[in-house]
Amino acid sequence: MNQLSRRKAPAIFICTILFCLTATAQDLNMVGLTLLRAVTTNVDGTGIRVAQPEGGYGSATNWEVNPGAVGVASNLFTYYSASGTASSFPNGVGAVSDHANGVAQNFYGVSSGVATNVAHVDNYDADYFVQLGYYLTGPVTNWFCQLAGANPTDHVVNQSFIFGSVPDQISVVMQQAIDSGYDNYAATNNTSFVSGAGNGGVVCPPSTCYNGRSVGAYGGSSSIGPTFDNGRCKPDITAPAGVTSYSTPQVAGAAADLMQAGLRGDGGGDTNSATDIRTVKALLLNGAVKPVDWTNALSSPLDARYGAGVLNVFNAYKQLAGGKRSFIVATTVATGGAHPPTGATGTVSVLSGWDFNTNTSAQHPSALDAVNHYYFNATNGNPGATFTATATIVWNRQNNQTAINNLNLFLYNAANSNLVACSTSLVDNVEHIYKTKLVQGRYDLQVWKAGGATVTTSEAYALAFEFFSDTLTITRTGTNTALTWPVYPAGFLVESATNLIAPAWSTNNLPAPTVTNNSNRIWLATTNANQFFRLRRPNF
Repeated sequence: MNQLSRRKAPAIFICTILFCLTATAQDLNMVGLTLLRAVTTNVDGTGIRVAQPEGGYGSATNWEVNPGAVGVASNLFTYYSASGTASSFPNGVGAVSDHANGVAQNFYGVSSGVATNVAHVDNYDADYFVQLGYYLTGPVTNWFCQLAGANPTDHVVNQSFIFGSVPDQISVVMQQAIDSGYDNYAATNNTSFVSGAGNGGVVCPPSTCYNGRSVGAYGGSSSIGPTFDNGRCKPDITAPAGVTSYSTPQVAGAAADLMQAGLRGDGGGDTNSATDIRTVKALLLNGAVKPVDWTNALSSPLDARYGAGVLNVFNAYKQLAGGKRSFIVATTVATGGAHPPTGATGTVSVLSGWDFNTNTSAQHPSALDAVNHYYFNATNGNPGATFTATATIVWNRQNNQTAINNLNLFLYNAANSNLVACSTSLVDNVEHIYKTKLVQGRYDLQVWKAGGATVTTSEAYALAFEFFSDTLTITRTGTNTALTWPVYPAGFLVESATNLIAPAWSTNNLPAPTVTNNSNRIWLATTNANQFFRLRRPNF
């Protein structure tokens, strides 16, 4: 028998950081946090325990957050490294890091954090938190990744570090070992890992793992997908920042906010489903706002630069608040067979919400694909109106599995059985549909699972969905004109023009809207030169 030896890998490669940036008021507006705070009560991460592993910044020992630098009480922290554990600051297990402070400020810092009232912060030396190494079995090198230092009670883990890019600094087998270590831990402990994609080149581990959230930097330096190993869509989502170290904690804070809201029942009585990492991820991706040049493909559900789009925690929260809504009917068809809409008459009662459910296909005695049908009536009484549909499903790579089950999303016009949109990746555990200019009518949103040679016959998945129609109302009161549109979905601005023959659309120094009774409102003098108005999305 060959002797088995275990070796520790070199220290973690840290994202190159040139400067520290905290989220600005404009950033908080862009990600929907300002609006969320205006229309909800205390959605701020209350009760959620989080973790922040940090690589040594400038020195191997410089990885600690200074509580005073981010406005947080020191008794909120526990510090962990190979030198020991401490519950006070300063301490002897590490030293302060400006990078860690900047990340913390955007994560849970009082002045610019997205989740300003988390229950506890476990601050780790990243080399202690995750152990990357290899076994030698004769001439064969077998890489492994273990989260030996992690605390299973941490709900959300922000990781503003990378191991290096593939193939420049690490190998594909190293990346796959890292992915497996994180996926197994996430699936076992329901832990939301939120990781920076990197600041250029291809997306880097640990953000390449299936069950985590890979974050890019919108408007800054950011790595792009797909993954080097098998072409999966990463990043999953972006947030505004110069580099991914500071976009990532905004998404981590949003995940903490959604978990808090789910635990307190904002998404309904099934709080376990509402706080499942698959549900939180589906809501975050489905609530994202698409940049004007966002694009995807049938077999590649997310944009290689932006993922699902730019984070909007308000939209994600509103979909959570729409409640858990089950499918109307489940059917099976011969594997590879057609699966048009059924004759079911039931309808999902809301146009914005979520579900956490199971899809079960068959292997024996015959292979059958399984389809869960969600029917929607996308109508609003305005015959000229059209709708936009966004839907996302997320499922896990299961514990100790290499492959994933194959799930797809389909959207059919139920009246004529025409396929309107679909997402059919063979390698991703995310499917995403974004379709504009839908005619009013009845639609069948299908969650499909392949039969035959699958990992398991049953797969749990989370679905987030949204159907909406743009509505801008113009009313006159005395010498003033009011422009009004719903606060949800967020991400719109009003533009105006003097004519429609050759319109020069612009914001034209229009005042910022005020929020009243879940509506945005702008007041203008009736003598305003611009007489034509429109809503435009995105508003950045």
